[in-house]
Amino acid sequence: MFSGISGWGLCLQKEKFMAQGIVKWFNAEKGFGFIAQDGGGPDVFAHYSNIQSQGFRELQEGQRVSFDVTQGQKGPQAENIIPA
Repeated sequence: MFSGISGWGLCLQKEKFMAQGIVKWFNAEKGFGFIAQDGGGPDVFAHYSNIQSQGFRELQEGQRVSFDVTQGQKGPQAENIIPA
């Protein structure tokens, strides 16, 4: 069991790792979609605000991307999305 606040803080930190995948679908009007991870696993939520590009930020179905995976409130989500 952790003692003190510092131990509890370690428990709450988000773990991240770089991943690659293909955009399963993305709705530009709503600003979100999902990415299928290479190697399987659950689909990852993608929000337009996490796309690293200039101008209008959107993804295309079938597009290859690299991204960081974090654990969101409803499951895995993509951050720092870099279109290939």
